[in-house]
Amino acid sequence: MRAHHAPFETHSTQRSLDSRASNRLTTPALLNKMVGGYLPKREHLLGLLIVLMGSLTSIWLNDRIQDWADGKLLGLSSLTLAILIGMVLGNTLYPKLAQPLAAGVTFSKAQILRLAIVLYGFKITISQVASVGLSAVAIDALVLSSTFVITYLLGTKWLKMDRTTTLLIGSGASICGAAAVIATEPVVKAESHKVTIAVATVVVFGTLSMLLYPMLYQMGWLAGIIDAQHYGVYIGSTIHEVAQVVVAGNAISPEVGNTAVVTKMIRVMMLAPFLLLLSIFITSTDAKNTKNTQNTLNAIARDQSQPNKLQLLLQRLKQIHVPWFAFVFIAMVAVNSLLLASPTPTIQSFTERMIELDNLLLTMAMFALGLTTHFSAVRQAGIKPLILAAVMFVWLILGGALINVLIGFF
Repeated sequence: MRAHHAPFETHSTQRSLDSRASNRLTTPALLNKMVGGYLPKREHLLGLLIVLMGSLTSIWLNDRIQDWADGKLLGLSSLTLAILIGMVLGNTLYPKLAQPLAAGVTFSKAQILRLAIVLYGFKITISQVASVGLSAVAIDALVLSSTFVITYLLGTKWLKMDRTTTLLIGSGASICGAAAVIATEPVVKAESHKVTIAVATVVVFGTLSMLLYPMLYQMGWLAGIIDAQHYGVYIGSTIHEVAQVVVAGNAISPEVGNTAVVTKMIRVMMLAPFLLLLSIFITSTDAKNTKNTQNTLNAIARDQSQPNKLQLLLQRLKQIHVPWFAFVFIAMVAVNSLLLASPTPTIQSFTERMIELDNLLLTMAMFALGLTTHFSAVRQAGIKPLILAAVMFVWLILGGALINVLIGFF
């Protein structure tokens, strides 16, 4: 018996040692993965070059428009032009050339966008964050919760859509667009085509918001009710994507843009607790449905290895992706505030270079986003998801305005 068990004990001990060695490598490996993911590789270079050329063209064209006429009356900026030009090329020339460019384009709209958001912290100080106040936090929380609940009820009760697609659309509309959809996907265990549908609705109505909000401001929407700074809170609390908020806010003024971004980043940081609550909701709902099925209960009684309610919750919690770039953005705001507390010519020059770099990176991300916005994906989504997203688009404009006005009075 001893001879029989010895090999098992040896292998078990070896596995334990291997596991400990693996655990010791976890932290460095994780850091390497996080940092290495933001370093372009050979396969990214061609796509990055094309995106850079498109971005520089957009910046040049915006400068010419500003010289010729006041582009802000149209809500134009280099970011707006980049995404519009990208969308035109993305539905004409780009699909024919996508294969060698796709890696660099994807890198631009993901890693470069997050890096640009982090560097946006050099445009903002802690005093500006404080000026937004607790009212912005309350507005964000109320817009987020009301938008998600209304989306869920309308999607599942009125339009009779499947729960997964409804949850994905709700997360995209209520928090931070495509990033929220992607972060929600593992929690709800969504199929890829449902993720595509939800992202398509974000692209369509987020882009409309990006163009519409500056135009509404110029037309006097909410004029006399809220001031320009509070309009930035309105933008940040109701537009889908961070990038779209950047475009819409800066199309009005840099000050409105800064307020909008701070408000939006507060909303983004609500993603982690949102996913936690969503995991609990899904787990409790699934458990309730299971209890209503006697056959399933009997199966659980026969099979003790089936995951229980707590195990299912823990599995989902492990799949939550925390938007760390939002916290790094706050850190950059703190760094910028410290630098500007005792400004020198060198510090001022450094912050100006960082702002210029950030503008370029944001434009690159917008151009890449435009290249990958395909109208065919919108057509494939069908009518019900678009109806739901359209209703929530109207809610964000009107209901979001009501929430901003009411809380703004307190």
